[in-house]
Parts: sequence; C-alpha cells; structure tokens
Amino acid sequence: MSVTGSDELTLDLISSRGFITEAQAEQVRATVDEKDVTVPEALAQLDFMAEEQVLMILASEYGMDTFDLKDYRIPSEAVALVPGTIARQYRVVPVMRNDSTIIVAMSDPTDLETLDSLRYILKTDVEGVIAPKAQIKAAIDHHYGNLEESVDSFIDGMTEAVEVSEVTHSGNFLSPETTETDDDAPIIRLVSLIILEAFRKRTSDIHLEPLEKRFRIRYRIDGVLQEVDNPPKYLQNNIISRLKIMARMDIAEHRIPQDGRIQISAMGRDLDLRVSDVPTTHGESIVMRILDKTSVQISISELGFFADDQETIEKIIAMPDGLFLVTGPTGSGKTTSLYAFLNQLNQPTTKIITVEDPVEYELAGVNQVGVNNAAGMTFSKALRAMLRQAPNIIMVGEIRDEETGTIAINAALTGHLVFSTLHTNDAPSAVARLIDMKIKKFLVASAVRAIMAQRLLRRICKSCKREVEPTPDQLVALGLPASYFEGNPIYEGKGCADCSHGYRGRLGIYEIFTLDEGVQDLIYKGSAAGEIRRYAREHGMRTLREDGLRKVAAGISTLEEVVRVTAADETDVMV
Repeated sequence: MSVTGSDELTLDLISSRGFITEAQAEQVRATVDEKDVTVPEALAQLDFMAEEQVLMILASEYGMDTFDLKDYRIPSEAVALVPGTIARQYRVVPVMRNDSTIIVAMSDPTDLETLDSLRYILKTDVEGVIAPKAQIKAAIDHHYGNLEESVDSFIDGMTEAVEVSEVTHSGNFLSPETTETDDDAPIIRLVSLIILEAFRKRTSDIHLEPLEKRFRIRYRIDGVLQEVDNPPKYLQNNIISRLKIMARMDIAEHRIPQDGRIQISAMGRDLDLRVSDVPTTHGESIVMRILDKTSVQISISELGFFADDQETIEKIIAMPDGLFLVTGPTGSGKTTSLYAFLNQLNQPTTKIITVEDPVEYELAGVNQVGVNNAAGMTFSKALRAMLRQAPNIIMVGEIRDEETGTIAINAALTGHLVFSTLHTNDAPSAVARLIDMKIKKFLVASAVRAIMAQRLLRRICKSCKREVEPTPDQLVALGLPASYFEGNPIYEGKGCADCSHGYRGRLGIYEIFTLDEGVQDLIYKGSAAGEIRRYAREHGMRTLREDGLRKVAAGISTLEEVVRVTAADETDVMV
C-alpha cells in the first residue's frame, strides 16, 4: 500500500500538532509501503502513537465521532440494513439506525467517497463514525461470518473438486459505484463454483432458495430438480448480493421482484444466465436459467422425431403461409423446437423476423425483436411493426391475448408463414384457446395449418443401459395389456458416473394435429374441444403418450418417464 494523498494529509495533521517529527513521518511512509498497512496502523507498529489516539485526532478534525466496537453489541436489525457483500467491499459495519439514517463504523474519516457510494447503493442517508480497522474486520466476521474459512470449508466438503478459474465474466458486471476487493474473493469463488458445477452437470436451471434454517441449492437436470450441497445459511445474503451485482440488479432493493442477465464463459463455452429474483418469507429466492448459445444450432432431426413425424413436420414448415402453433407448459422445449424450424428455413432468400419475451438466443441471419413492456414495445405493437418489414416468415414468442392472436392470424392469411406458441395441455385444445381469446372462428379455421403439442422425456444413459421387465403398476398406470411389449425389450439406466440416476439428455414426444376440411367444419360449427380431439384421433393423430411408448419400445426412454410426463393424458392407447 503506497502513501496516498489522504495519508499525507493525515501525516501533516499529526506532525503539525507535534505528535511526530519529520524523521518519524518518513519512517511511517516507509512502513506503509513495505508492510501494506494504513498510516494509523504504521504509527502504532512503530510505537509512535496508539491507533485509537490517531483516530480520535482525525475524527475531531473531520467532525466525526469515534466508536469502540469491542464491547458493543450491534443490533441484528442494524446488521440487516447492509448486505455482507457491501460491508466487506467498503470495509464498514452498520452500528445503528437513527430515524432514516444508517450509522456505519469506518476506519478512514477522509474517505468521503465511501459514504457517498453507500448513500447511493442503500438509497438512504448514511453517516460515519470512526473505529479501528481491526475492530471493524472482527465485527464483519462475527456478524456476516468469516468468508474465507466458511467458503474453504464448504468447497473442501464437496464430493468433487472443481477448477473455479474456468469461469470468467465477460464484461463489467459491477455498477460504477462498486468495485471488487480482496475481501470479495471467497464469495466470488463460491458463486463461480456454483455456476460451473451446474454447467458440468448439464443443468438447465439453478435454484437458490432461502428456507427457515438453511439455504438450499437445487439444479434442474434433464427436467428434474436435484438438491446439491448447501452452503451455510449465514452465507445466504453474501451469495444473493453477489449474484444481484453480476446481474446488474439493485442490491438495496429487497421488496419487489427483479430480473437481470449474466454473461460468462465456462469451460470454453459462452453462456447467458437469465436471472429472476423474488422476495420470499426467509429472504430472496433466485433462479438462474442457463442459456447455452451452442444449443440453438440444433436441427429438426435432433429433436427426437421418428421418420414419419419428421416428414409431416417438414411438409408443414414448407408451406408458404398459415399459422403453426407449438403448445405445452413452460420448460417443455417449445422455443427449442421453433428455433430448429427457423434454422432449417433460414436461407439467404428468406427474411425471418421474430418477436420474443425475452430474446433467449441470438440466431445468425434472423431479425429478432425483444418485447419491452416498460417502453411500450408489446407483442402486438412489435408484430404490427414487423409486418411493415416485409418478412416471409414470422415467429411470435407467445400468443397471449386477442390483439396479438388476431394480428398473427391475419398475417398468416396474407401470405406469411407464422410460428407461435400457446400454453395448452394438448394440440386440439389450442383451437378452443384461440376462440376463448375472442378470435373469430372462421379466422382460426382458415389460418391454422397445424398444431403440435410436446413434452420432454429423459433419455436412457447409453453407458449403463440394461434390459428390464415392465412392472404391473406401470402397465396399469398406462392402461396397457401385459402383452403390449412382447417381442420388444424395454430398458432403463442403472446409474453411473456418466449420467444422472440412469438418464442423460432429453428428447421430445409429440402430438401433431393437422387441420383438414373436416376439422375446419367442426370449428365453424363451434364444436367442443373433446369432439375435435375425437375427430383427430379417428383420423390418425398420435397422442403424447403413444409417441412416448414408441420411444420406450425403441429403447430410448423408460416407462417410468412416460408415466411421469403424460400423467394428465387420459386418452386410451390404441393397441
């Protein structure tokens, strides 16, 4: 630590009052440089003055009070006012609250920038009192935990060593008012470890959940949440604050939900993390969706279609116009399917525009528009603007209301091929959903070319795959006769180092519903969704469960997975 301008002011003040000579001041400068200490610490080490005496002189000069933290019990409500990350970063500790002002103990009364930064970050008035640096560090370790020891202990206790340096941030994720210090290193290392371990385990979402007595971390692997080693509860606020800083969120705001984004490089891959922060009873819950940019270059053949279904899909997306809907719950792979379709259609002779909320992945050669409701850029407004760009193909992230649905359907009727999604349980129900949105029946019947419902099944791990017999309970749950799999062996994964509980990766199961004249007549007549579904089944539509059973018979997935994913599908399987 070299002698700064504020250090010189301190030395001049001490010298002018006759406490040290100029020769002693030179010794202090040399000690500061050699031992990386502050001027008050150097004066104490050289036995020229006690650190407390120096602080009293400085406090008097700058109109501040001194504070002895040794025997002072800091109220817990005061500690809660300043996140641990901020306390360590600025080397301050909150000691009390006086009306709307937070009083913090600091060791350098000349550091007025710290008080200004804290006022900005904490969105309230902050005043300082002076205390020895060692007392402040001890108070931080006591109230926020000794980060270095806690993090090292947690990492040592993990079952698998992780090279944390493989995670790097691309860009500056700190606001102009914040900087990283050596005290931040343990938490930075721990957060990097959490992200890297998630990526190594092929995780799609990281869930950090504050519970009453513990801070739970869960990874969603192949669609199923799995709990991993939990860090100590008292590290909760440090970890949450660090992630909020990285995601450019307001770290002083704990009452309302926030959204942000983190960009990192991990193991040679560029990743985007979409971050959601929601206040809960026991703290802030954060969920990070990991968006691997390499995963968007997927082709239709990699989605899990059998040859007959792939041929049907390729015919649908080759149509010059019309609306093609993909339905399913959140996390069922709808966006991945749409991107695969757009990848196949993305040619130099074709103009493609998408409107998404948010834009999850960037597609080369595709014009992508992000919804921004705060700025007035809604789905409907973006869609209207897109039509003036003369596109051949349009993708609307989701049809949420009558206005967006009507514009999308009119676009489909005026020479555009339109892709979009809906939240319905099966394909035929999408027709009723559009009509419920007050979209006219004749528009739905005329514009919609096909609807595809989908879910994701976990794949059996190839490394530990073994043949098994179906259990009576599984057959009953699926409504299958005992002879259903005769001549077709079925498999499951035993579990090994290459997989997660016998599974590795996922593939889709699909229900593809093409609208012919018969369906159009039913829509014109206002037929119920059940009647439309019966017609579709009679004319060859395969259900999600039936497609899942085909994947089981092909040795790709398990009966257990089909039962889990298609539990809501009560349609009888055609035997």
